[in-house]
Formats: sequence, structure tokens, C-alpha cells
Amino acid sequence: MGKNVVVLGSQWGDEGKGKIVDLLTECVQGVVRFQGGHNAGHTLVVDGKKTVLHLLPSGILHPGVVCMIGNGVVLSLPELQKEMALLESSGVAVQSQLKISGACPLVMPYHVALDLARETKRGVRLIGTTGRGIGPAYEDKVARRSIRFADLLDTAHFAELLQENLDYHNFILKNYFMTSTFDYTQIYEETLAQADALLPMMADIPMLIVAHRQQGHSLLFEGAQGTFLDIDHGTYPYVTSSNTTAGGASTGSGLGPRYIDYVLGITKAYTTRVGSGPFPTELTGALGDALVEHGREFGATTGRRRRCGWFDAVAMRRAAEINSLSGLCMTKLDVLDTFDTIQIAVAYEKGADNIYGRTPVKPVYEEMPGWKTPIAGIDSWAKLPEKAKAYIKRIENLLEVPVVMVSTGPERKNTIQLAPIF
Repeated sequence: MGKNVVVLGSQWGDEGKGKIVDLLTECVQGVVRFQGGHNAGHTLVVDGKKTVLHLLPSGILHPGVVCMIGNGVVLSLPELQKEMALLESSGVAVQSQLKISGACPLVMPYHVALDLARETKRGVRLIGTTGRGIGPAYEDKVARRSIRFADLLDTAHFAELLQENLDYHNFILKNYFMTSTFDYTQIYEETLAQADALLPMMADIPMLIVAHRQQGHSLLFEGAQGTFLDIDHGTYPYVTSSNTTAGGASTGSGLGPRYIDYVLGITKAYTTRVGSGPFPTELTGALGDALVEHGREFGATTGRRRRCGWFDAVAMRRAAEINSLSGLCMTKLDVLDTFDTIQIAVAYEKGADNIYGRTPVKPVYEEMPGWKTPIAGIDSWAKLPEKAKAYIKRIENLLEVPVVMVSTGPERKNTIQLAPIF
């Protein structure tokens, strides 16, 4: 029998999911992306070559593996085309491997304009979105006015939907945000032109998943962002617009919940987040700068500098429960090589047990000795310094979730596997 494994971020995103999905794809017949849009950035490094993906599932570099974009993803046709063209120029057979759900809502040009206009209007109270139209596209989905990928099969129906959407959104852009509006004919023609090469890849993803399961195939379900950016369970309102937690794997793909066999949480050996919002363990001085520098903590999609801090075991315990984590993969352990001491937040002061309140919580730290020796590229547990092992074991004990993989660098081979997932 095959196995369905969900891989997701257990912090605020940017944990290194792409590398792990790419690595585990060797064990599966298909990879399914179940939420988010081109606001995500998954970086893969294979034989020294870096590839950054935004919409394509991270298994696309493995020939013959079916890569599926599920209904939970909001789809930008021009961004997908650009990403496909880049990979195809390098010899990746994207068109033969990719399947796209017809239920994917489209990210349209007016969504991008609304996103940018809103952030500008918020001023200092901005959310910190990527400005790519993701939030407005999800809003249209919930408001039941989305133009979905399958709507492009019927040009008359698409024309009607587009006119209704432009009447609504142009009114808001002009009268509330006092900014430029969009021309119907231009968007109509551009969208249909973009769709020509993509429509042949449309598929019924839920039934495709059923077919794989009936054949005994194994599948990976890949999330974007991280647990505390979830629209329901994250640090609202400083969140993304979709469900980044394990439940989103079912709703965003059509996989029945009973068929999830394993949930792998990805966590950095420290904590980062991009944009505004609570961050109890944030380091703003020299230590924070050191994490940024050693970890090269700049967003793959936006290039924005990430906020960095110590590992937050309190938040991670919550993530473990929300996602029913089966195991953890710890990434970027090598970034901590130079620190004399390393701290872990084991509690919050004044009885606070979560990060959702308006009053900032203050962490209670436990200090551990650093290992002060390079571990980049180490590929076996036996070769790790004892103090690095002790750090991993302490986190494992605090979370009551086994650490089954450790990443010591960006390459596929820079990985220590402690327990089988497949």
C-alpha cells in the first residue's frame, strides 16, 4: 500500500519545506500543492544549482513524478507560465508532469492592484503582504465571485464573470482607493491567451488522487507558508489568506482526512518570520543580525529580510497539536554553529500560554551550550557534535514529537534521516 504524507511549515513559514519535499519525492509517484499562491517561495539546491519555485510543486525536478496543483491554490496564469518556461529551458518536462485543478481561483490583475492599494492605505498598520494579490483572490473565492480556471473553457461564461468582477472591483479602486482602473477588453484577451497552453493540463485532482491511491501509489502533499500564518490558527490579522495547517491538505486537494498517513512538520533550529505581527523570541540586536547573516535570511519570493529569534518551544507545542505532527524535520541546524550559548523559550511569563493576545508575551528561556564547530554538510547522526545532539534531543522532549530528519545544508545530500517516513 502507498502512503500519503503531508509536509508543512510548523512556524511562520520559510522553514525549508521545498528541499524536504524535493528529497522525499524520490519515494512517491505524485506531489500535490494544496494552498497558497505565488506568494510562496520554495528553494531547491541540486548539485549546486539553485531553483526557486512559487507555484509548481517541489517534486517537479524528478522526471516522471506527477505534480498536481490542487483547488486550494490561487493561480496566477502569467506567473505559472514564467515559472514553467524557466524550468523547461533547463530541460524539465513540466507540461508532461503537471496537472492543474479546474477549481483553482485565478489571481487577476485587479487583485494585485487591490492588494497594493490596501497596504498603502493601512500605512503603519500594514499587514506585510507580498503585494501579489493573494488575499483579494481568496476574498473573491469566499464571496463566490471568483473566476476559476475551468471557467476559461467557456469564453462566453468567462466574459460575463469578468464583466461582473470588473464592475465591482473598478468601482472600489476608483471611488475608495482613488487609483487606476482596468480595461475589460485587455484583461479578457490577455487571460485567454495565457490560458491556451495551460488548459490541456486541467484535471480532476480529487479523482486523480483516488486513482493513485487505488494503484497503491504514495503521494506527498505540500503546503506553503507555515502554521502561524494560517487564516484561522495563525497570529491574526498578520496571517496569510488560506489554511496552512494539516487540515488544509484535505480541503485544498480533495484527499479524504482518513487517508492522511503521516504529517511531517518542518521547523528551523531557530525561529523566523516575515512581515508584521507577534514574535515573542525575536532578537533585534547583534544576535539577530548574526542569525540573518549566517542563515541568509532573505525571502525567496520578496527578498525581504526575515525577523529572527530563538527557538520557541511554546508556540511549537501548539503547532504540534494543531497539525497532529507525526514527526519533525529540523532545518538550518548549521546556522547555530558559531554561538557560545543557545536559548530555547520553554514558557511565557505571567501565565500566558499563547501568542494571540494584544499584550506581548515575554518568553522564559532555558540556556544550552553551543557546539562551536562547523556541522554544515554532515550526513550522519554519529558525526554530529554531542552538544548539537543534546540541543535536538531537548527540543524533541519539550515538544513530545520525534525529530526524524535533520538538515545541515541546502543540498539534498546534506540531510540526516533518523527514522523512515515511507
